Amino acid sequence: QVQLVESGGGLVQPGGSLRLSCAASGSIFGINLMGWYRQAPGKQRELVASISSGPSTKYADSVKGRFTISRDNVKNTVYLQMNSLKPEDTAVYYCRYVHLSGMDYWGKGTLVTVSS
Repeated sequence: QVQLVESGGGLVQPGGSLRLSCAASGSIFGINLMGWYRQAPGKQRELVASISSGPSTKYADSVKGRFTISRDNVKNTVYLQMNSLKPEDTAVYYCRYVHLSGMDYWGKGTLVTVSS
């Protein structure tokens, strides 16, 4: 079992920054992928960024150049630094852990609201 706890969401003005954290606990080992997804009201959940244990990264086109994903394998924590935030970034942000074996876990989410 893997538990994921997100933190760092909140209200920020357009152009501002936030840093999300996702702390993983439990059976964290081997080759895995951690990522951030988001779901805005009335929309499907979408990938924001992911990082492998390699590490290699992947970003949605809408956040390239503004968001940075990183991970601390000692702390089993993945971060999402979000800069130049826009109102369209408003969503619930979810952390995801996927192991090579197929184990797949989600956090409960943290709300990010970008508004003046």
